[in-house]
Amino acid sequence: MSRPQLAVVLMLLALLVATGRTAWAAARDFAITATDRAHWAFQPVKRPPVPVISKEVISNQSAGGRTNHSSLDAFLLAKLHAAGLTFSPPATKETQLRRLSLDLIGLPPSLVELDAFLADTSPDAWAKVVDRLLASPHYGERWGRHWLDLARYADTEGFEHDVTRPNAWRYRDYVVRSLNADKPYDRFVREQIAGDELWPADRDALIATGFNLIGPDMTDSSDQIQRRLNTLNDMTDATASVFLGQTMGCARCHDHKFEPIAQRDYFALQAFFMPAAFKRETLVPTLEERAAHERALKEYESRPAVRELAALETPYREKLRAAKLAKQPPEVREAHNTPPDQRTAAQANLAFESAAAVVVTEKALLAALSGADKERRRELADAAKRFTAPAPLPAALTLATSNTVPASAHLLNRGDYNQPRDLVPAGFPSVLAAFKTKPDSASSPRAQLANWIASPENPLTARIIVNRVWQHHFGRGLVATPSEFGKHGAKPSHPELLDWLASEFVAGGWSLKKLHRLMVMSEAYRLSSVAADVRRLHSNTQPATRSTETSQSLLTSAATAEKVDPENRLLWRMNRLRLEGELIRDSLLAVSGRLNAKVGGPGVFPPIPADALKGSKGWNTSADAREHERRSLYIFAKRNLRFPFLEVFDAPDSNLTCPERGRSTTAPQSLTLLNADEVLTASRAVTARLERDAKEPRERVALAYRLILNRPPTDREHAVAAQFLAQSPLTEFCRALFNLNEFVYAY
Repeated sequence: MSRPQLAVVLMLLALLVATGRTAWAAARDFAITATDRAHWAFQPVKRPPVPVISKEVISNQSAGGRTNHSSLDAFLLAKLHAAGLTFSPPATKETQLRRLSLDLIGLPPSLVELDAFLADTSPDAWAKVVDRLLASPHYGERWGRHWLDLARYADTEGFEHDVTRPNAWRYRDYVVRSLNADKPYDRFVREQIAGDELWPADRDALIATGFNLIGPDMTDSSDQIQRRLNTLNDMTDATASVFLGQTMGCARCHDHKFEPIAQRDYFALQAFFMPAAFKRETLVPTLEERAAHERALKEYESRPAVRELAALETPYREKLRAAKLAKQPPEVREAHNTPPDQRTAAQANLAFESAAAVVVTEKALLAALSGADKERRRELADAAKRFTAPAPLPAALTLATSNTVPASAHLLNRGDYNQPRDLVPAGFPSVLAAFKTKPDSASSPRAQLANWIASPENPLTARIIVNRVWQHHFGRGLVATPSEFGKHGAKPSHPELLDWLASEFVAGGWSLKKLHRLMVMSEAYRLSSVAADVRRLHSNTQPATRSTETSQSLLTSAATAEKVDPENRLLWRMNRLRLEGELIRDSLLAVSGRLNAKVGGPGVFPPIPADALKGSKGWNTSADAREHERRSLYIFAKRNLRFPFLEVFDAPDSNLTCPERGRSTTAPQSLTLLNADEVLTASRAVTARLERDAKEPRERVALAYRLILNRPPTDREHAVAAQFLAQSPLTEFCRALFNLNEFVYAY
């Protein structure tokens, strides 16, 4: 190396050192100001008074056929009135029922349900439908999908080998069970952060902690310290994002550039998780399952052949295992030689991760056996085969706490574990100092964090979940950035309504079903979604009950609203939304009468086109064809191979928490709806039903519209259908209806 080159290298090294020192100095100088703490999301939730609706607004709404507004509607109407706007007319009863059914259970209404609702003219007809859908076991499946998006759920580890997690589905089923049971949300939060510490004897509370381990994991990493740190980073980031609406991951390497979050805050939060041991095979049987297993195991082990076989093999297995363990690094040997209940968190993870390296295989055992013992083992093994060993007890991904590891973490310079700085004790974000309480070092660490997050006084938790529920019902959150409530997140469009809903939610016992009911019982939820609907409603519905003057007035109001609020921020109408891929696929199954409504269990493997499987492993189509028709929630979720039908409709990346799915409009979506096996099979099944249940072509068209779009066809649609069927088969007509926006959108 020449002198000039050496000089350049030395200068660069000096610059890097100086930059590091400057960054370290800046970290020490980082300060959170009173202005930072005054941010609206960090202030306590205060219940605002419900706005009083003026007689003028009530009169305008009465002209639209509505007089009974909820408190929720009052907040919206107050802002609309201030902008010179008002609500659009309500959607048709068919549209309302379809919207509600897709929203609450993820399935379209059946003909029986549709006819019953249209025939029910009682004042509580809508309330009865709402209560029926909230009580459905499919409610937990629909809303469980939203939560699994946040939890970055998948059935595999990800990265290069994408190793299968055979027990990950138990976390998915836990979420569905919890939502169906309307488990209070504060309990739901506590279980996922620290269920093992708060309710160690509760099976579901143990399974719930899988939230922390359900993210991606590089199983074959050559650096196990870095691997554990990656998992700790993932669970810290997910906890902050999902429960607190904060992007704390940016503070892992330096003080946050845009938010009042210091790097010290990041590692203080992570410190709560430092004592955690990652248990990927924790037994989680019910009392009945455990008792039955113990009886079966006792009976199996009482067989003379089984007992003698175990006695013969044990010395050989112990010797072989000791030889394998002797080849492992010292820290691995120490971890395995330490009794399980005395291992530190790091040792527990080392023992688990290296378990495969010390397993004695059948081949190794046979090679070690002496001639006489080998022959005797063969005889005993043949005799033992006559008896069935009990199936393994159910297991799940869980956390456990090691009492030998303190709840503290080193602040890492640039996030590099090779550059540890100060040791940071567990603590809560400094910006929430007004609410923060000092952690008690004598208590279980994650339990303290869980109780802090789920506290009614926490200014973020209730606001975050209320906004998420609103987002899925109305298409956009009151805060448009659902996982970013920091200073650079969006401001709430209706801050008073957000706080009123949050206070109602907590006062109602953190009940998600009550929150749903509050939202969908509002007039705002039942509004028409687009201006074209407004015109159609006025021209085609209730002509005898609405004067020409009134219709013209409402049409003028809609045109004004489109100019004043084209993005519908003030919610003068309902938002029209493209359905997620799961809802489209499930609707195809439901409408065609093929849906297998079985709830829960391991993931299933429907057929996948051969082209999509090129270069991928681990997709063995389920042998039982009925399993192919399960709801999309139960399709085996591979991180490196998304199910093609769902992927084309913006299935999320399960490596990251997903607070809001994209809704693209692309050519592959149209091609999928035209050519996918799911659509072709549904078209054939619906055609068979039409031919069975309706004899005349006009009757078949009417039934097809009601089955697929949940409404009768107009006269013009009848005429177009007659022309189409004169040249094309009925299956093609059904396929055309599946390709209409009305089928793939919620209006």
